[in-house]
Amino acid sequence: MMFESVQTFNHPKSAMTHNYRITLLPGDGIGPEIMTVAVEVLKVVGKKFDIQFEWKEALIGGAAIDATGEPLPCSTLDICRNSDSILLAAIGGYKWDSLPSNLRPEAGLLGLRAGLGLFANLRPAKILPQLIDASTLKKEVVEGVDILVVRELTGGIYFGQPRGIFATETGEKRGVNTMAYTESEIERIGRVAFEAARKRGKKLCSVDKSNVLEVSQLWRDRMTKLAKEYPDVELSHLYVDNAAMQLLRYPKQFDTIVTGNLFGDILSDAAAMLTGSIGMLPSASLGASGPGVFEPVHGSAPDIAGQDKANPLAQVLSAAMMLRYGLNEATAADHIESSVLQVLQNGLRTGDIMSPGMNLLGCRAMGEALIKTLEGA
Repeated sequence: MMFESVQTFNHPKSAMTHNYRITLLPGDGIGPEIMTVAVEVLKVVGKKFDIQFEWKEALIGGAAIDATGEPLPCSTLDICRNSDSILLAAIGGYKWDSLPSNLRPEAGLLGLRAGLGLFANLRPAKILPQLIDASTLKKEVVEGVDILVVRELTGGIYFGQPRGIFATETGEKRGVNTMAYTESEIERIGRVAFEAARKRGKKLCSVDKSNVLEVSQLWRDRMTKLAKEYPDVELSHLYVDNAAMQLLRYPKQFDTIVTGNLFGDILSDAAAMLTGSIGMLPSASLGASGPGVFEPVHGSAPDIAGQDKANPLAQVLSAAMMLRYGLNEATAADHIESSVLQVLQNGLRTGDIMSPGMNLLGCRAMGEALIKTLEGA
């Protein structure tokens, strides 16, 4: 398998039925292109493993703004709540950058996470042997890197109140965001991280900024107390600035990282680039119950949208994570992941992971190569 198993935190319908309702959120930019590839891959795998999918497509992000005036229509959230799992592509773009923050595409993503109670974001960053030369770091630094970042997703500075831009007594504008966590919010993401670490390398690094932030002092205190329930997991602590430096200096020291919303957003992208391309990495957002959301780590790349240049592999691997963690279809997930590895082994590349001697493919051709590999396996 490409990724180590972690606990499934949502509770989908029994896999014995092999019938699943999937909500597709193509979103913006390259989203529709890479989603098309992922759906075709899932159809092929479904036939091979007797899995039936019922698809429903809904609007989110900029596409939803253009159609309805809001980034997350109520109808989209209702469709998502009534599905077994959600496959999201990408949102955002220059077109909507001038809108107020509550009406920008990103607000739709935050609303989706909050509306579904998706508090745990799992972002794997694993060096694939076929792509080790694509990393900007030396081979000896990144070879063997296998990191899982567990990011708290529904609290912290992205959701804390008060927030906004206010006028002061002098008439000057003042921007305010509030970083806040309760003990229970820290504990529940901590348990997710400890359980994940227990099933990986039994090492967990908690990242905070407790030397200057009171919220981080509470975070460190709760993580330290929670560690007593997991004596088999080695817990360490790093300040976020040091953690960022260590990710570049010696990434192999990390196994599982747990941190808050803002720090996790930054560190998971930094970890992603260790692999050579953010276009290769999937993620899962899970809650205590209900459907999870599975999406690539990368953005909507509006500069290449519609040009058949996008790398669909992160979207395809997100579909594999959906099968594994959202639907309990591990064998089908294995099949997709091994086929991705085989395509890379065959020297096929999109532009973002291209290297000398490899064969350059567009988004559609990469999808076709994947399907050919899946059908022949």
